Amino acid sequence: MARRKNNAIDGQFSARTIEMLGSPAWRALSLSAHKVFDRICIELAHHGGNDNGRLPVTYGQFMEYGIDRHAIAPAIRELEALGFVEVTQRGKPSAGDLRWPNFFRLTCVNSKSSPTPSHEWRRVKTRDDAELLAKAARKAKCKKQNPSGENPHRTNGGNPHCHAQFPVWKSPTTSPVLETHTTSISRVVPAKPAMPRRWNDEA
Repeated sequence: MARRKNNAIDGQFSARTIEMLGSPAWRALSLSAHKVFDRICIELAHHGGNDNGRLPVTYGQFMEYGIDRHAIAPAIRELEALGFVEVTQRGKPSAGDLRWPNFFRLTCVNSKSSPTPSHEWRRVKTRDDAELLAKAARKAKCKKQNPSGENPHRTNGGNPHCHAQFPVWKSPTTSPVLETHTTSISRVVPAKPAMPRRWNDEA
């Protein structure tokens, strides 16, 4: 009978290098960003460790993992700005409350589809730089496309979510709901003048 190694791990695991765990970029991540990163790692495990770059995770799945809905988009922007994650395909609204999910690539992982990790997080050299990037990414509003056509987190540490092909970070359900409510209210407005007439009749 073969002896079990003392350092063997029971079940699937997500390997992270000590270099990355000690890096300024990793130490600057918010709790929400850590949770988003962990959930993407779980998705990679669900794909048998492959399909890195084609890992779909929905907002609902992030929320089920314990992340507040309003914290998801800032956390993803933060992870991209610090070089841990790349959104390879942007999610977009669909019919009703449905939404096409983002597809993710973990920059620290190698797989059949991504044999060489790119490790963009290594480009962040100091804790101060990391905190500035993370803070700017969390506060960023992605309303404009990047005219250069480049992925900013690979060039100057900017906010890559502003390179979206459509407004990913505006809630896909909020706008339609608001528009529906506005339409409903506008249909009710003509009925309001009837109330003063009844009141005048009683007077």
